[in-house]
Amino acid sequence: MDLKLDADDLNQCVQCGLCLPHCPTFRVTGDESMSPRGRIALMREVQDSDAPITPEVLDSFETCVQCRGCEPACPSGVKYGHLMEQTRETLADAGEMTPLWQRLAMKPLSQPKVLRAGTAALSIANKYNLVPKRLGLPTEIDLSVEVLEASGNDVYLFTGCVMDHLQREVHEAGKLVLEAAGFGVTPTNEMAPCCGALQAHAGLVGETRQLAKTMMGNLRGDTPILVDSAGCGAAMKDYGHLLGTKEARVFSERVYDISEFLALHVGKLPEAPRLAKRVAVQDPCHLRHVQRVHEATRTVLRPFVEELVELDDDGLCCGAGGAYSVLQPKLAGQIRDRKVEAIDRVEPDLVASANPGCSMHLASAGVPTIHPMQIIWGQVSKVAR
Repeated sequence: MDLKLDADDLNQCVQCGLCLPHCPTFRVTGDESMSPRGRIALMREVQDSDAPITPEVLDSFETCVQCRGCEPACPSGVKYGHLMEQTRETLADAGEMTPLWQRLAMKPLSQPKVLRAGTAALSIANKYNLVPKRLGLPTEIDLSVEVLEASGNDVYLFTGCVMDHLQREVHEAGKLVLEAAGFGVTPTNEMAPCCGALQAHAGLVGETRQLAKTMMGNLRGDTPILVDSAGCGAAMKDYGHLLGTKEARVFSERVYDISEFLALHVGKLPEAPRLAKRVAVQDPCHLRHVQRVHEATRTVLRPFVEELVELDDDGLCCGAGGAYSVLQPKLAGQIRDRKVEAIDRVEPDLVASANPGCSMHLASAGVPTIHPMQIIWGQVSKVAR
């Protein structure tokens, strides 16, 4: 089968193995087929030698978390994330992966009214303990959430889909922090209902392209677009590659993680008392390995936290991976166990995580997680009132 992979990108991997310590699935299984170089070897066999798409081959591709922790470690600069995304797209288009139920489950993400109704049903089910605890859903989900109101037009705040319903308080905190720094904020709300990250992970890249075009059409101009979800920000910064147009590349250049943007303007934030707690920083993979702006989290937190501590696992994935913890619960749990061990070693009071999937996945294991913007607003609000 032609996986439609660029031959030069595919052959860039020299099978050196330096990626292995940075791959969460290889770390927990020791299985070469669950490593980046093993998966690339399978891609070559399928594309160049017409190897059959066996259940074992599919399992290798489907069990990749797509954390891209291998990319910074690779001396050859292999574009592993793009290779895996294209492989999944080809296999999904051919009906080899991403079954119908999974495709249907993705549909509400770009339809706010349907998603709102689904969230309400989920909330009711959660109250009656009908939702698996491993999903890490909030114990209370507000069923009557109003859209965030604009306070100006200096920046857009991307609100997206699932996060806007399950972690609206993060958007609220981010908006208030930006306003405290003097910026007028326009929440994107239904102008940009979904970034397409989860669809791309599932191989439904065609849907991601359509969502990208919709967002670009609705958010014209040069206003910065700030994102408080690391996975969404990574997807939006990749629109240039995804669509291959100058317009998309220019759009992607307007996208910032909210901490990345505030780190450039940290002096504009009001002075506030520091949080008297020990806070560990958990770097979401798409902030550290893809956007590579994770240091900004520390820049914005330091003025507001008394004791900021680092994990010693070199940014190893927590196992959330978008919908990965739902689709691959066993592996996701094993990967999370390693992250929890690293967190326990530094004995924090709180763990700051800038991605909703990570925070919910860790919270379901009893880790006290909080978004950096919530920490900052918690302190700034003491002097802003």
